[in-house]
Amino acid sequence: MDNAIYASLTRQSGLMAEMRTVANNIANANTTGFRREGVIFAEHLSALDRKGDALSMAHARGRMLDLNQGVLTQTNNNLDLAIEGDGFFLVEAPEGLRLTRAGAFMPSAEGELMTADGHRLLDEGQAPIILPAGASSVAVGADGTLSSNGLPFGRIGLFNAPEGVNLTHEGGTGFSIEGNPEPVEEPRIRQGFLEESNVDPISEITRMIEVQRAYELGQSFLDREDQRIRGAITAMTR
Repeated sequence: MDNAIYASLTRQSGLMAEMRTVANNIANANTTGFRREGVIFAEHLSALDRKGDALSMAHARGRMLDLNQGVLTQTNNNLDLAIEGDGFFLVEAPEGLRLTRAGAFMPSAEGELMTADGHRLLDEGQAPIILPAGASSVAVGADGTLSSNGLPFGRIGLFNAPEGVNLTHEGGTGFSIEGNPEPVEEPRIRQGFLEESNVDPISEITRMIEVQRAYELGQSFLDREDQRIRGAITAMTR
């Protein structure tokens, strides 16, 4: 197969990966706490001869996570919490600890604060948060301190991934990490607010159109190369 076809196929594969990522961003434009993602491309150069000619091939090696702050929307629900600035909530999922910016919580039958997926919210010591029996209302301070009827009973923990460790998107709004999460030194939490997705739908749709056009150009090139090779084979076999 010609080098040009190899190079085009790697490019097409990367564009498909980027299209899937952009489509996922658009689908989650209204998902609370969602973080926009992008595809990171790498270029590989391989020498073809001693004259200095080289073959350049693109490869989608990983994903970029956009951690910019989303818009905070007031809900006036006491258990809706939004993070201002740095950090993530830490929740306990069946697969292990997960970081998330989605702050819509609710009490379980046992009084534990849970996400809509049934994952327990953890405090600064990475223990489940249990509401006091008979608590009529819960107040959350800017530093995460929880109180009921004026009496504090816990503190929500905000965490980050350890330095040098990347967050791995596990679907939805959750992220897994390697190692132990590190506490945020100066947490800032807003009670009665939720953080919206940080996806800009217009920018994502524009990018989708650009990727689609680039993919179509690449496919046209591959179709022409296929016709050229078929024509050459036909001419040689006559």
